[in-house]
Amino acid sequence: MSDIVRVAILGSTGSIGRQALDVAERAPERVRVVALAANSDHRTLTTQATQFRPAAVALANEDAARIAAEALPGMDVGSGPGAVEALASHPEVDLVLNALVGASGLRATVAALASGKRLALANKESLVVGGELVTALARPGSILPVDSEHSAIFQCFLGEDARDVARIWLTASGGPFRGRDRSYLADVSVEQALSHPTWAMGPKITIDSATLMNKGLEAIEAHHLFAIDYDRISVVVHPQSCVHSMVEFSDGSVKAHLGATDMRIPIQYAFSHPRRWSSLVGPVDFTTLGSLDFEPPDLETFRCLALALAAGREGGTLPAVMNAANEVAVAAFLGGECSLVDIDRVVETVMSAHDTERLESVEQVETVDRWARSMASDAL
Repeated sequence: MSDIVRVAILGSTGSIGRQALDVAERAPERVRVVALAANSDHRTLTTQATQFRPAAVALANEDAARIAAEALPGMDVGSGPGAVEALASHPEVDLVLNALVGASGLRATVAALASGKRLALANKESLVVGGELVTALARPGSILPVDSEHSAIFQCFLGEDARDVARIWLTASGGPFRGRDRSYLADVSVEQALSHPTWAMGPKITIDSATLMNKGLEAIEAHHLFAIDYDRISVVVHPQSCVHSMVEFSDGSVKAHLGATDMRIPIQYAFSHPRRWSSLVGPVDFTTLGSLDFEPPDLETFRCLALALAAGREGGTLPAVMNAANEVAVAAFLGGECSLVDIDRVVETVMSAHDTERLESVEQVETVDRWARSMASDAL
């Protein structure tokens, strides 16, 4: 195997994609960027493509793709969602980083795994909406989680027998409204909700963190990634965000993964696995860190977490419905069309109206997704 990993970065203009390109820029002898894809930000994608000179790029938005093609003469510029999906099976690519936002990332995940690529998965919605479909395609070791929590769990599992795992502990920062009650949440602004105390992330995932929906999505993701039932997945609020997650074993031992709050660390590990490259960030100074605090989540105030866990336990098409309703409600909140507490109201309304079906195909997921989005829009 070559010492250079050839990567496709899908969602290159977003937070994870930009940080992945920073990793690539700092390790040109280890990482070659073969393909880049984004939704509609043609300006950023053009700048990235000019710097990294990939073999191919794609934009899901066709108008944006035409503009990029004019700015990148001689480069293969794909247009439309299918072109983004096609880059996941590009013949020159070893590893696909799926950092697309939302349920639209499912097709890219399926394409990458079906073509035998290793998948660095930052698009958690792929597993949320199509978990059984994705895991049926995955070979052992073909999915490398990029979420800080799942990368931590993955690393805690190394060298262990899965039969000895008693519990996964997913850590949550608690977001910007930790300790607040529901009456307070009803009046918060978009700016307040986007002010995350420890992580720098894109707007959608930051709002999901503020409602704790993100932790519910991660519980569903962990269920599929690690083949562990929901009774053995616990969420614990850890405001310092130093412990990225923990795995408890049958003998009472607990492995915890600690590190700086910098997403480039799990991104780089997905690129380097099974090796570790030199750190991009300074080490944690445990002499100045102070205390590490842990507390249970407030499920009454942050109802999105309870709704996501309920959807995960029922399975089938319900997680896809829950996810679609959440995406619509979050977009509405970011657009000033509803309050933060309207998000869980909309999600619950749409979930209650759905008759869960057994999950059978990507096309079924997309049909259910469209239905849920329409219902969520009507519920706003």
